[in-house]
Amino acid sequence: MATLDPKAQGSCRFDLVSLGEVMLRLDPGDGRVRTARSFRVWEGGGEYNVARALRKCFGLRTAVVTALVDNEIGRLVEDLMLQGGVDLDYLRWLPFDGVGRGARVGLNFTERGFGVRGAVGVSDRGHSAASQLRRGDVAWERLFQQDGARWFHSGGIYAALSATTPEVVEEAMAAARRSGTVVSYDLNYRPSLWKANGGHAKAIEVNRRLVGMVDVLFGNEEDFTAALGFDVPGVDADFSSLDTAHFRTMIQQVVKAYPHLKGVAATLRNARTATRNDWGAILWYDGAFHEAVPRPDLEIYDRVGGGDGFASGLIYAFLAGKTAEQAVNYGAAHGALAMTTPGDTSMATLSEVEKLIQRRGARVER
Repeated sequence: MATLDPKAQGSCRFDLVSLGEVMLRLDPGDGRVRTARSFRVWEGGGEYNVARALRKCFGLRTAVVTALVDNEIGRLVEDLMLQGGVDLDYLRWLPFDGVGRGARVGLNFTERGFGVRGAVGVSDRGHSAASQLRRGDVAWERLFQQDGARWFHSGGIYAALSATTPEVVEEAMAAARRSGTVVSYDLNYRPSLWKANGGHAKAIEVNRRLVGMVDVLFGNEEDFTAALGFDVPGVDADFSSLDTAHFRTMIQQVVKAYPHLKGVAATLRNARTATRNDWGAILWYDGAFHEAVPRPDLEIYDRVGGGDGFASGLIYAFLAGKTAEQAVNYGAAHGALAMTTPGDTSMATLSEVEKLIQRRGARVER
């Protein structure tokens, strides 16, 4: 079995580079989108959230490859990203035509839900600047060969945005692999995004092609079935009957189909209510399964970004030279903490992650 061998720390300008769209999230707080009179704003995006967490929580050097429209909304997103500390040298600016017909900043209205009322997300991101990136728009050889990156991360959310974004992901992965950079991909299946871009069949076609270039694959129960087309007998359509044994079977199917994969990682979530979830994670690595300490009945404040928190924690651990068992626990602990605060992005600290891993309590610190 092949194991990960990231480039040495300090040998590259960046520890991790992400490719994806960064949207403006409009958050009605404890209320609902349909009745809101005011919103808080955050920046967020599945791939970007990983880069930001690795910078702010774990102290690594990260960058994001994306595009924005050069208007006041785009500059607001830029300002939020600057606060996140992620390098923006590979941010591409597109001109604003006055109304957004040519390109615009993607918006994401998200309410967090409570109890029996589930979280709701409504995207308003058609014709966004990041979705219009094409092959040749990004200087990948300069990024990976001259600046250097130890790890590259992208995902199925960005690949779903347009006909050209899968080609950009593929181009980036090829350049990363040529330079010896570790490549990860989060399937992150969103039927609403694929609906206008070829549907379920197209999602399977695109994701199967891209996974062929990946070292570490992230997903959840829906991702492996819907995004890759695998089927696990005995699992209900709503995944309510899914257990760890089924999950292992599902991952084994993925590994059999893609024997080049070095790691497959998944979050294990049972949503009792919007605010109470059973939370765990599993990692297949070097031919063996490793499970995180389970956290049954975990209290959730805002579930958006939990999977990205898991991915960033696991990536940090591998870049820091930790074991597979430690990696899955760093990921699960950070994902749990990311869901205790509002917004898509993590507000946790490394010391809080390690405290949770050590299973110390939540007493007030003075």
